[in-house]
Amino acid sequence: MEWIREERPAHMDQLANDYPDAILAPREPPCLSLYQPTHRSHPDKAQDPIRYRNLLKTLAGSLREKYAKREVGELLDPLHALADDVQFWNHARDGLAVLAAPGFFRAYKLQRPVPELAVVADSFHTKPLVRIMQSAERFHVLGLDRHRARLFEGNRDHLDEIPLAPEVPDSLEAALERDYSRDRDIRTHGPIRDAGKMGRHGKSNVKQDAIRADTEQFFRIVDRGILEHHSRPAGLPLLLAALPEHHHLFREVSQNPHLLDAAIDVNPDDLSLDELRARAWEIMLPHYLARLDGFIERFNAARSRGQATADLADAARAAAAGRIDVLLLDASLQVPGRMASDGAITLGKLDAPDTDDLLDDLGERVLKAGGEVVVVPPERMPADHGLAAIYRF
Repeated sequence: MEWIREERPAHMDQLANDYPDAILAPREPPCLSLYQPTHRSHPDKAQDPIRYRNLLKTLAGSLREKYAKREVGELLDPLHALADDVQFWNHARDGLAVLAAPGFFRAYKLQRPVPELAVVADSFHTKPLVRIMQSAERFHVLGLDRHRARLFEGNRDHLDEIPLAPEVPDSLEAALERDYSRDRDIRTHGPIRDAGKMGRHGKSNVKQDAIRADTEQFFRIVDRGILEHHSRPAGLPLLLAALPEHHHLFREVSQNPHLLDAAIDVNPDDLSLDELRARAWEIMLPHYLARLDGFIERFNAARSRGQATADLADAARAAAAGRIDVLLLDASLQVPGRMASDGAITLGKLDAPDTDDLLDDLGERVLKAGGEVVVVPPERMPADHGLAAIYRF
């Protein structure tokens, strides 16, 4: 067996790029899943690489029970390389997820802590990632002026800048290096020009017209790139953070349905990350509560018609049949057990090696069938048993 590490640019280690298709796709075993909480600052972060190496030892011990030493070494090589990556550990967030299989390796920095886990199986352990990605409180912030674009992802607790996809220029200068003039979807005034060099010997209004034209073109390119490579894959609401004079122009050209009407009227360069997060969450909180209220109202109405359930056994059978459209899960509750392919459930103990959390298994089954899963705080759940499922039919 030959195991080759998949070579990708660093930007690809973004969970939003891989979720759910690459995360939930079947893989050639063995599949390695490693999770651990990490820390953003000293002195706590100094222990993170040590804890990671201890988890690697656990993975290595499990692998050696079934695989030859050479095969084990090849599969663990990228994980050991990550252990030695000082830059990676110096910029940790709140959690780490590492997934590895023959020909596949991912290391995701997470905005929330995850329980420590190292497991070898025939498929990845994806429950913590499902919970993170399906939280109803996540959002994007686009920081923008006529020279630069930045993208942030956050929740009520944290906000982090994330790399833009390579197709999205992060500056006017980057856009100047590429020829967008032949793209009919974004062409308005021909190729972007260096507005700073325009009109030096002409009238003032000529220079201003040139600046506006190139700013509009830059905004149009950024808007399209954000929609195609970030908003559409992630499905997150988008807040614009920019000076007031740039809001109107960006909204004139924007085709992004995820862009919210409310906005942050400041250049994000003038705020710390935490200040920007606080401004963003102040706007997002009503939207977050309204979205949850919409799900709850829909569940209650469907339940009154016999088209919804809060019973785990009923929901499991419906999920196996592909009948669940929306599933709400209690973020704080675990139900130990196993789910068969036909949806039959067996309760058990969570520390047993063949037992998982039934709520997470249920969520994965719904996602694979094309349904929506939303993880919500316990105080917002419309039922007392950890789940609320709305049927398609």
